[in-house]
Amino acid sequence: MRQTNPFRIGIAPIGWVNDDIPGLGDHYTQDQVLSEMSALGYVSTEMGRLFMQDPSTLKAKLDAYGIQLASKFVGTLFSDADRLEEELQAFGTWVRYLKEMGCEHVIACEMGGSMHWDPRRSPDDMTIHKLTEDQWESLVEGLHRAARLCRAHGMKLVYHYHAGTVVETADEIDRIMALTDPALVHLLYDTGHALYGGYDPLKLLENHGDRIQYVHLKDVRRDVLEHVRQQNIDFRSAVKKGMFTVPGDGCIDFAPIIEKLMENNYTGWLIVEAEQDPAAAHPYTYAQRAKDYLEATIRAVKAVNQE
Repeated sequence: MRQTNPFRIGIAPIGWVNDDIPGLGDHYTQDQVLSEMSALGYVSTEMGRLFMQDPSTLKAKLDAYGIQLASKFVGTLFSDADRLEEELQAFGTWVRYLKEMGCEHVIACEMGGSMHWDPRRSPDDMTIHKLTEDQWESLVEGLHRAARLCRAHGMKLVYHYHAGTVVETADEIDRIMALTDPALVHLLYDTGHALYGGYDPLKLLENHGDRIQYVHLKDVRRDVLEHVRQQNIDFRSAVKKGMFTVPGDGCIDFAPIIEKLMENNYTGWLIVEAEQDPAAAHPYTYAQRAKDYLEATIRAVKAVNQE
C-alpha cells in the first residue's frame, strides 16, 4: 500500500544566498532567511554560507525558528589519489559536524575535473575534465571509505550528481551507481540537475529508485536550457540567465515523480533547491510558490490513488 504523505518538505537557502556564485544575495541575513522559511511552513534547510558554523549556536538559532538542518553539500577531490587521505580527513570533519547537528545524511559531490569548483585549476578554465579510469577508481574508493565513516556515525552518504561536474550525464550517473556498493553509497535525486545532464528525471527515478535516500526538487525553464545548450554556456552563467526555478514554474511534470516516490515508500526529505538570482526571482515569492505547488500536487496524487 502506498504511503499517504510521508514527505518532510524543506528548502535550501540557495534561493536567497547563492553558495556557487559569490555576490548573489549577499544582503540577506540568516534571520531574515530563516524567518521567511519558517513563515511558509518549511521544516528544514541545508547548510549555507550565510549561516553561523558553531554547532550549538546554529542549532539554537534553527530551533528558534522551528527548522532542522537536513544536511550539507560537501565537495570532494576523491578522484585525486595523491590527495585522498587529506580529502577523507576533511570529509570526516563535516561528518562529525553534521552528526552533532542531528543530521541523517551527508551530501558528497566530486569536484575533481569540474567546470567551476576544482581548486587545482585556473578559474579561467571552465571545461569539464573527464576522469581517467584510474581517477574513477580513486573516486569510488574514496566514496566507499567516506560512506563507511558516515555509517560508523549512524549516517548515510548520498551522492549528488551535479551540472558542470564529472558526474553530470545519464551515462556518468549510471556508471557511478554501477561502480559503488548500494549498501554504502546512496543517491541524492535532483530533478533539475538530471534534466540538465540529459537524463529524464522520471526515468532516473525508475532506474535508481532503490538507491535514493534524499531528494532535491528544482524545475527547469526549457527555453533557457535549450539556449544554454546551443550556446555552450557555462553553469554559473546558465543560473544567472534563469535556467533553474522552483517546482511548478518550469517544464518538469512533478505529479508522476511524486507518485513514484510514494510508490517506492520514500519517507525522506524533499528539499526545494532552485538556484536563482534573488534580484530576478524574489526568494519569498518563489519559495511560497514551490510550497503551494508541492502540497497541491501531493494532495492530487493522493486523491487519484485513493479512488
